[in-house]
Amino acid sequence: MMNTHISNIWRLGIKELRSLWADRVLLVLIVWAFTGGIYSAAIGVSQELNHAPVAIVDEDLSPLSMRLSRALTPPFFNPPENIALQQMDPTMDQGRYTFAIVIPANFQRDLNAGHRPTIQINIDATVMSQSFIGASYIQQIFAAELNEYLTGKRDTSSLPIKLVSRVRFNPNLTGYWFGGVMEVINNINMLTIILVGAAFIREREHGTLEHLLVMPLTPFEIMMAKIWANSLAVLLGTTVALTVVIQGVLEVPIAGSLPLFLFSAVIYLFSAASIGIFLGTIARSMPQLGLLIILTIVPLEMLSGGVTPRESMPELVQQIMLAAPSTYFVRLAQAILYRGAGMDIIWPDLLAMIGLGAIFFLVALVRFRRAVTQTQL
Repeated sequence: MMNTHISNIWRLGIKELRSLWADRVLLVLIVWAFTGGIYSAAIGVSQELNHAPVAIVDEDLSPLSMRLSRALTPPFFNPPENIALQQMDPTMDQGRYTFAIVIPANFQRDLNAGHRPTIQINIDATVMSQSFIGASYIQQIFAAELNEYLTGKRDTSSLPIKLVSRVRFNPNLTGYWFGGVMEVINNINMLTIILVGAAFIREREHGTLEHLLVMPLTPFEIMMAKIWANSLAVLLGTTVALTVVIQGVLEVPIAGSLPLFLFSAVIYLFSAASIGIFLGTIARSMPQLGLLIILTIVPLEMLSGGVTPRESMPELVQQIMLAAPSTYFVRLAQAILYRGAGMDIIWPDLLAMIGLGAIFFLVALVRFRRAVTQTQL
């Protein structure tokens, strides 16, 4: 009996893989999601300051003002362009510069006389993240240059002790290290739900679900076949994404064990696929499934800790998201890929995913059996 179940699940899974191979649209989606999609998400939405355009209105024309201008260098800033004061507002309105710095006349003379002259920094705040990061950089750079000019030392600190910050896991604070890996995790979640849910709807729309029901097959076998076949496609894409795109193209180091992460991903794929089948039993068509997936995937990705830390969310949201397997998968994935965690650290999250996956699978199985009964009637 067990051999019959395994054989049925295997053969149905092969059928699912053939159906997926014949669906060129889904194939293109999978390939793009785990290659170009990850690269563009990592590089294209970087929040780091990079070659910000700067204009300087130098009304002092002193050696010190020129020194300040030369201190703004790539890769954070483009070489500053000198403009007249009357050009500043029109050029910023046109979006040509993110920063426009006004150094007043007699700036060096007033500083040498012990006065506190003011440097004006005009910021285009429509580029929100880079504008505030850049303003902080400019203040630090100018403070260091002025302190070195006055005292011969760049360090402005007068504390009796020296605090040294050491950044772990991402010493250069490279933003796309985080963005690329998290895009892989989000795509695992998104594509698993989409593929499994679409597979169920495709059976219904093509009329092949009725063909399956007249065969000696159980709903359990049909569900397991869809889960393992579509999960295998996602797992292969994940492996390619981590080895070729993340480690190869983006050169992001993976701190932990890749096999351990893939093993954990297999467990999560079971949970996510069960959610996909559950949504497939509710929807009656592909458009309905698409709307349900949007309502499901967006909260899972936004509130599971992959976009913002869970600690910054309201307490109620944190408690609600404990019922989502994606919360544990994101935490587990970050621990393995970023911090090199082993099984001794991630096992509680694995157990939580297994428990929630079993619950979602049973709920989806009950819904599937009801759908089968209604179809037979």
